[in-house]
Amino acid sequence: MHCPFCRHTDSRVIDSRTADDGTAIRRRRQCPECNRRFTTIETSSLNVIKRSGVSEPFSRAKVLSGVRKSCQGRPVTEDDLALLAQKVEETIRSQGSAEIDAHEVGMAVLEPLRELDEIAYLRFASVYQAWETLEDFEGAIAVLRAERDALGQEPVAQPEVGAKR
Repeated sequence: MHCPFCRHTDSRVIDSRTADDGTAIRRRRQCPECNRRFTTIETSSLNVIKRSGVSEPFSRAKVLSGVRKSCQGRPVTEDDLALLAQKVEETIRSQGSAEIDAHEVGMAVLEPLRELDEIAYLRFASVYQAWETLEDFEGAIAVLRAERDALGQEPVAQPEVGAKR
């Protein structure tokens, strides 16, 4: 680490602390040459490889944008979406890879979205799993119903089609 003041090639770490909810490390450093102190922030990088082969940094905002479209008109709050994006990032980072395929990001969204709202899940899954027929939707709905029945959960009352909210 070069000193930003005198450009000396070495520095000594005086203090280290976690920052940004544990996703970064803040270090106070001191230059042995000029004795001035400065701060560095260390973060791990996570890049997403798109279908075109282009690599870009992971963005929670992009996850939120895609999920927000699926949740349009659903009883989902911005706080719910922020928590979902955090879960997705934690899931991806726990894989330990510095690069991940964009399709894998979409797939990592499915489980937390399913827990949040089944209709939004179906909307999102239809894109990321490339559903092409009504049977694809019917199969997914059958799985959701079977799991709900196995857990003994009651269906959530949904407004009737055409009913005013």
